[in-house]
Amino acid sequence: MEYITLNNGIKCPALGIGTFMLSPNEAQNSVREALKMGYSLVDTANAYVNERAVGRGMKESGVKREDVFLSTKLWASEYENENAVDETLERLGVDYVDLLYIHQPAGNWLAGYRQLEKAYKEGKAKSIGISNFEGKYIAELETKWEIAPQFIQVEAHPYFTQSELRKTLDKYGIKIMSWYPLGHGDKSLMNERVFAELGRKYNKTSAQIILRWHTQMGFVVIPGSKNVQHIEDNFDIFDFALNDKEMAEIATLDNGERYYHRTEGQLVQFAAWKPAFETE
Repeated sequence: MEYITLNNGIKCPALGIGTFMLSPNEAQNSVREALKMGYSLVDTANAYVNERAVGRGMKESGVKREDVFLSTKLWASEYENENAVDETLERLGVDYVDLLYIHQPAGNWLAGYRQLEKAYKEGKAKSIGISNFEGKYIAELETKWEIAPQFIQVEAHPYFTQSELRKTLDKYGIKIMSWYPLGHGDKSLMNERVFAELGRKYNKTSAQIILRWHTQMGFVVIPGSKNVQHIEDNFDIFDFALNDKEMAEIATLDNGERYYHRTEGQLVQFAAWKPAFETE
């Protein structure tokens, strides 16, 4: 495993297991098996409604709590809930998380960020982050934070490398955690010729080449899967490195096009929606 150093000195694994769109049972199984095979970063969120299952998977893995970098996100409906952090920790079955995000720039997101800063000062979150804050939202937050975030979680892949956003991030040493790391839906990214050619050279799949590109870009990547073989394959990317010429060739794929386009109307909907949290 490779690690990156955050702007507060904490080290974070370069690759982890994501749990977006996984049912509680799937998340529990995936987290347990991933940790057993050597993963040490786990990402979840209030909105995924599988935090309790993630906590169970961590315990069942037999891996010590201090050896897991655990990341979760407060949902917009929780930003003004003064107990949101403690309730999140209770669901996960832990005393602290290694990374705590606010999930969307929706509702009273500044109140949510103040909750992160408070949790950071109290040791309930070892690092803090923002998710899906781009453009005007990160520009506004930049003028209001007391503690700069360590991470931002956004869509990032070879078609969309977040080149504009990274100009702001680089000023503060904020790291990217990629979602949609392999593209989405139409498989066009996965089918690009360059990844097939590099896969033949390094005896890797196109997915493994793309994941390795993420880590060499300095991004942390968290592909999710309920398939144990895919989880194992995703982890097998640290025995080779793409050279400068190969990274430059992949860079030519960047067309500035994202897969997901969020609207202002959706942000209003996000603020109104409350997850039906697991009870057990």
